[in-house]
Amino acid sequence: MAVPRHHMAKGKQKRRRSHLALKPKKLVKCSHCGREILPHVVCRHCGYYKGGEVVNVLAKALRKKEKKQHSAAK
Repeated sequence: MAVPRHHMAKGKQKRRRSHLALKPKKLVKCSHCGREILPHVVCRHCGYYKGGEVVNVLAKALRKKEKKQHSAAK
C-alpha cells in the first residue's frame, strides 16, 4: 500500500488544487438569432455561422420527424 513520504500542509494542497476548479463557459450571441452559443460553433437553433446558413435546421428536423414516423410504423 502506498504511504506518503512527507506530510503535506493543507495550504499547499489547496494551492495545488486551485487550478482544478471549473471555469464558466464563454458564450457569445448568435449573429442571426441572438441566442447565446459557444464561439466558433454553428448555432444549433438557426444553423447560421459567421452570418451565413451552414445547416438547414428546418429540413433536418423534418427528416428526423419522418424517420421517427417511419420507424414507428414498422
